[in-house]
Amino acid sequence: MREENRKVRIFIDDETVPVAEYQPPVKFSFDTTRLVDGPHTLKIVATSTDGKEGIRLVNFTVRNGPSITLTGLKENDVVQDKVAILINAYGSERKDIFVVSGSETPRAVPAWVWVLLIGFLAWAGYYLVMFMNQPA
Repeated sequence: MREENRKVRIFIDDETVPVAEYQPPVKFSFDTTRLVDGPHTLKIVATSTDGKEGIRLVNFTVRNGPSITLTGLKENDVVQDKVAILINAYGSERKDIFVVSGSETPRAVPAWVWVLLIGFLAWAGYYLVMFMNQPA
């Protein structure tokens, strides 16, 4: 057999037609913008000079679309009546500007911050009272 018989074929998911075919060694730029968001499988089939094939499967997840945040509902929650839900979606459609509004999902101030603030104010009040009650 000849060296030209060696080849590497690249498949995406369960496609039967390769998206690319190269002679090894292979170096290429993988454009994921043509794939839908979600889980995918990259299948690499390499053929040696004597015709034997080796297969390598690589699972990956594409996330080119806008990032989606959800507040008010978690995975496998049990809910009843009305549920307040906030959905925010933001992406990088334009690279030349940064849009501040909608880029962050509003959240409540965590409880530990309130506890820390109340503790500090109580300590400051105690210190102030003790300082004022000292004899001159």
